[in-house]
Amino acid sequence: MKQEMEVEQVQIECSIEKALSVIGGKWSFLVLRELFCGTKRFGELQKAISKVSPKALTDTLRHLEENEVLTRTVYPTVPVTVEYCLTEKGQALHKIIKEMKHWGSAWA
Repeated sequence: MKQEMEVEQVQIECSIEKALSVIGGKWSFLVLRELFCGTKRFGELQKAISKVSPKALTDTLRHLEENEVLTRTVYPTVPVTVEYCLTEKGQALHKIIKEMKHWGSAWA
């Protein structure tokens, strides 16, 4: 009688992969860059990141909100005012983004 051993595959997630998963795509870095300067509205973000489409910006903001990197505050005005600001988790990325900026200046 053969005994079959089940091998359980354990996948260990890399910390860098986890961080990139939380941050998201390329637009996230530019959104973060803008929010390090303070709270911004959608239009301000879109103007500051000129090449991002409204859909890509919306998707990026939703992703960052779902991952608790930023908060979205809606004010009951006409039209509705929506502001975005970084959470403590989002602010913790400032040092990393700053280092990426320095690296880009030196090597890109």
